[in-house]
Amino acid sequence: MTYEKKVMRLSELKKMGFPEDWLLSVYRLQGRRCIAWKNSHAENSPILFDTDELEKYRKAQCVGR
Repeated sequence: MTYEKKVMRLSELKKMGFPEDWLLSVYRLQGRRCIAWKNSHAENSPILFDTDELEKYRKAQCVGR
């Protein structure tokens, strides 16, 4: 899959068709801060995703199924 940018917001990925629940579960994974993070502790700070790392994780999840 190709992504428009190296780092994308959760809302941009949702527009590409990713389910919000799945994206939030990736964000909440322990030890996966290289995939998703917030720039600040502010409540309204956007969740950002490294699309290269997200794609690696997505592919790894598909292998076992």
